[in-house]
Amino acid sequence: QGLIMSTQSLKINLFGACIVRGKHAGSGDEFEIKGSKHKALFALLATAPMGQRTRAYLQDVLWGRACYDTGRQSLRRALSDIKRIMGDQYAEFINVTNTDISLNLSKVDFIGQPGGAEFLEGMDLKEERFNEWLINLRQNPEQIYSLFSVGNGLRQSKIIPYITVLPFKYIGTDPLQGVLGDWLAEEICRSLSRSNLLNVISHLSSRVFAKQTIDLNNIRNGLAVDYCLSGNMRVINGEIIIDADFIDVRSGMIIWTRQFHGAEANFLSHAGEGIATIVGSIGRSIMSEAVSYTKDRPLPELPDHQLLIAGASLIHRPNLSTFARAFDLLEEAVKRDPRAAETHAWLAKWYALCVFNGWSTDRAKDTQLALDCTARALDINPENAFCLTIDGFVHTNLLQKLDVAEKRYDAAIEINPNESLSWLLRGALYAFRDEADIAIEATNKACNLSPVDPFGAYYDSLTATAYLAAEQYDIALELAERALAFNDRHLSTLRAKITALHFLGRKKEAAQTAGLLLRRVPNFNVSDYLKAHPSSEYKIGQNAAKALTAAGIP
Repeated sequence: QGLIMSTQSLKINLFGACIVRGKHAGSGDEFEIKGSKHKALFALLATAPMGQRTRAYLQDVLWGRACYDTGRQSLRRALSDIKRIMGDQYAEFINVTNTDISLNLSKVDFIGQPGGAEFLEGMDLKEERFNEWLINLRQNPEQIYSLFSVGNGLRQSKIIPYITVLPFKYIGTDPLQGVLGDWLAEEICRSLSRSNLLNVISHLSSRVFAKQTIDLNNIRNGLAVDYCLSGNMRVINGEIIIDADFIDVRSGMIIWTRQFHGAEANFLSHAGEGIATIVGSIGRSIMSEAVSYTKDRPLPELPDHQLLIAGASLIHRPNLSTFARAFDLLEEAVKRDPRAAETHAWLAKWYALCVFNGWSTDRAKDTQLALDCTARALDINPENAFCLTIDGFVHTNLLQKLDVAEKRYDAAIEINPNESLSWLLRGALYAFRDEADIAIEATNKACNLSPVDPFGAYYDSLTATAYLAAEQYDIALELAERALAFNDRHLSTLRAKITALHFLGRKKEAAQTAGLLLRRVPNFNVSDYLKAHPSSEYKIGQNAAKALTAAGIP
């Protein structure tokens, strides 16, 4: 992108050598921040929620080895140096209060290529807390890639809600047990961060609030989040008991309170089950709240952060009216923030499902609209794993270009190996090509990686397809029935169930399911299925056609 400065904008490079440059508004002369800690201060602010961090946090991270008074003086001196270098421009970019320091992200242009080099390459500070933060971001740099989207993309957007997880406070005197509460919060953060529907505040950013009595105003203002998970843990008679509260930070309402417990002796080995339960409860609560709140309210009255959540949730609901409502919500989300790449991708998925489910009145037009949406999403952020995945989904299901789709899924997984939807759809693609073993491996991996699970039935349905490819019809039937318990109108799941029943010799039940499918989709027929489905030229598609015909589908 080069380093040509625009008036009243600050150029920051975070990948490779850190650069912080700008121009004085009057003279046009260029200024540059060169001190290591000065640049580190900008990096900390640039990667913070809404560009804001507390003075206490910055003092601790940048001058942690000094006493509190020395750290406070050092921060004050650093700000004074920066003000001297920037001159009158300082107030345009930096806002300082008695408690917080903010960087105006709307006036920052992030230059360079995200992930093109090491994050803050060559940055060498001695402070332990700073290096903890640095290592965390170097291990997971994609968490800040959205800074580089057009207009800073999601960083300025509230379309995707923000959540923080505070370290669980240990009630007791054993310091080793206290470490578990911090570790537990970090693991919950890691799991939540795999979701495309949540922005998760870094555990290191949240940790500073654990040192104080929980104040929702401080959390709301300091982290700019919508939801917060907090709690405590204690040990009684060899058992660890965890009390967790999930809170709507804006209203102060406790959405739910849960208690989890397990034997102290094997707490770490069994903690994954509790973490999965907590994360699943969070996901379902946010989805349920958004769907309920948006149900009967006009679009202009809906808050930004509930549009995408509700729209994505309704995409896989079993009837056409909720599917149509999903379009209204997703279209409104795109209108409110056209710079957010993932909203365009979700809208593309809506168009793709509209065609694939047989609800489109103009297949060619809606196919093109799906492609237009994924193209726009990838224009905004070409290295967004979710957007690449949805583009692959469109090429698989609407264009039957499996080679193109495979490249998209591979690129998405290379960028983010924890992108569960990429693994799921790649597994389905392998199943369509009769590559059963790797299809099962990929879909099972997707299920294990899926943290916030509003679409569990969708994962079950595509995993059933993988087992159909392996001709393991009993497992395929179990998964299909579990998916249909949530959505008994899902066409591909009904097809999977009919196929499994047929090859298990349960012909009467297959015919009954075929009757149900035809009541759901009266114009469905085998010829159209073979024309439209990407598996039609492979054994799995031919088996499905055979089963559908035998069950009475015309």
